[in-house]
Amino acid sequence: MTPFVHSLDHLVLTVRDLDATIGFYTTILGMTAETFFPADGPPRQALSFGTQKINLHLAGSEFTPHAQAPGPGTADLCFLSGTPLPAWQAHLACHDIAIEAGPVQRTGAQGPLLSIYLRDPDGNLVEISNPL
Repeated sequence: MTPFVHSLDHLVLTVRDLDATIGFYTTILGMTAETFFPADGPPRQALSFGTQKINLHLAGSEFTPHAQAPGPGTADLCFLSGTPLPAWQAHLACHDIAIEAGPVQRTGAQGPLLSIYLRDPDGNLVEISNPL
């Protein structure tokens, strides 16, 4: 039998400013900041949501091993939400976060989505989607 993977545990974002990134993802997207203690190094920062997490690497001080060309602003992320997009639009407006595009229909891993797009402090593209 051919081996296969069944889910995503975490991904890594390389960032310019840990505090700005943590502030954006916790305040704007409702994630939880956490410090974790890997067996092979110093404490590290992450953002958790659902059963996933985003590990954070500070640009220029990436933990090894890392992507071949890590860099701030190179990610394109899509997050699913049960909160209707009009509530997201109002929330983002209250925080002066510009919506770059949307609402627009897209197709996700499990079917059709209605999405809005914005940028995080590093310029990563962030898509917030409601499954249709």
